[in-house]
Amino acid sequence: MAEEKKEPWLNYLALTTVILAVCATLSTFKGGGFSTRSVIAQAQASDQWAYYQAKGIKGNLYEMEHDRLQFELDNLPAGAGAAQRQRYQAAIDQAAKRAERYGAERKAIEKSARQLEDERNQAQRQGKPFGMAVIFLQVAILISSIAGLFKRKRIWLTALPVAGLGLVYFADGFFLFF
Repeated sequence: MAEEKKEPWLNYLALTTVILAVCATLSTFKGGGFSTRSVIAQAQASDQWAYYQAKGIKGNLYEMEHDRLQFELDNLPAGAGAAQRQRYQAAIDQAAKRAERYGAERKAIEKSARQLEDERNQAQRQGKPFGMAVIFLQVAILISSIAGLFKRKRIWLTALPVAGLGLVYFADGFFLFF
């Protein structure tokens, strides 16, 4: 049996297929990492918003307490003693301080929640191109495999633009061109 002569372009086909496979693997890995980061940031942001709401409820309770005490102080009988009025005033001041403290804490919690949402959005923005890269790179690998199987250079040449698009998305995942 005579040995079949190997065409030189098949070496390039094999090399490009390996490079595409490596890029597809890295895209999968990086895309998964950004997806995980996005999910974690979303969970943390949700926790912060729940904490924000809890602080709001507590603050509202102290505001209501403040208003109730103020109403009671305003409606004390004329014969009420100064000590009783001072106790009411001290309780009113304490309720106002607590309501104010919860309001300040809510601002800090809101800032933290928004930062986590920004982190989530950034992770999603970087993860999308890697997902697209995987799709195009896998299609290019498939087409290249078919070209190698049938030893048709034209088929391989149709894989190259698809691979190029996959590589553009791969680079976009790192640098966010678009």
